[in-house]
Amino acid sequence: QVQLVESGGGSVQAGGSLRLSCVASGDTDDYSYRRTCSVAWFRQQPGKEREGVAAIYVSARRPYYVDSVKGRFTISQDSAINTVYLEMNNLKPEDTATYYCATGRTYCNDRTLLDNRGYNYWGQGTQVTVSS
Repeated sequence: QVQLVESGGGSVQAGGSLRLSCVASGDTDDYSYRRTCSVAWFRQQPGKEREGVAAIYVSARRPYYVDSVKGRFTISQDSAINTVYLEMNNLKPEDTATYYCATGRTYCNDRTLLDNRGYNYWGQGTQVTVSS
């Protein structure tokens, strides 16, 4: 099994920044994990569905963002240490949510990259709170 652990969440004022990290550990030789084509960040607010915000194609290192975070969030990866980052700038109160990283998707295209179906591994989440 592969474990994902997120960190870096916290409380900031609007306009502030946070950097989230997602580290993979465990059986990184797992077949599904080795075949993964993307790593993604999702967020969920209480009472709402989980929303994909950013993803990165693992091989091409090409990022993909939901419109609401374009220009403010940056996803990057450091494959050497099995880590994916989400740099969040100019945070807004509506960004308040629990943020989750996910991987294990083995079929990727722009249309499905931020669909939570197909991701086999999930972290436990890290809370981000943005005050106005």
